[in-house]
Amino acid sequence: MPTVSDLRQYLYCPRIIYYRYCLPQIRPVTYKMTAGKEAQDSEEQREQRRSLRAYGLVDGERYFNLDVESEAWDLRGRLDVAIRRTAEAIPVEYKDSPGRAGPHVLLQLAAYGMLLETTWQLPAQRGFIYFIPARRAREIALTPELRAQVHSAVSAINAIIQTEFMPLPPAQRSKCAICEFRRFCNDVL
Repeated sequence: MPTVSDLRQYLYCPRIIYYRYCLPQIRPVTYKMTAGKEAQDSEEQREQRRSLRAYGLVDGERYFNLDVESEAWDLRGRLDVAIRRTAEAIPVEYKDSPGRAGPHVLLQLAAYGMLLETTWQLPAQRGFIYFIPARRAREIALTPELRAQVHSAVSAINAIIQTEFMPLPPAQRSKCAICEFRRFCNDVL
């Protein structure tokens, strides 16, 4: 079953899915990956001590590192923070970036919202991306378009896994320059 992180990776470069599932013995770990995990762990400790004011909320209960899964969506993941309110579920995703959220991050947040709806049986109409360096949250509407993109991406990921076919490299070759799998592709300069 694909993970929500796979959605983010798929949008960045579909080949990452191929390497993860078809050649699982190959998994380089970069400095950026390690530093991001450390920043997230540190932020989680601070988050536990503060109020929900960063999200513009006065009430709600936070759950950290919440495992969510849905057979219906054929998806699973571990959410950084989930906020449960009386009439809504709100996913929160930490990002160790200065304040930009690309389409891959929005897709990830929408998928977590869908999984929270299944888990808690509450609507998830919005989510937040919390930018660690800026220490600010940005609200994101979880639109029907984003949800449809989640479905399409999960289908495409499953097709890669089932056929074990290596996808083409991304159209933006600049992504390859910082990819941990670059040395394995052999057709990317």
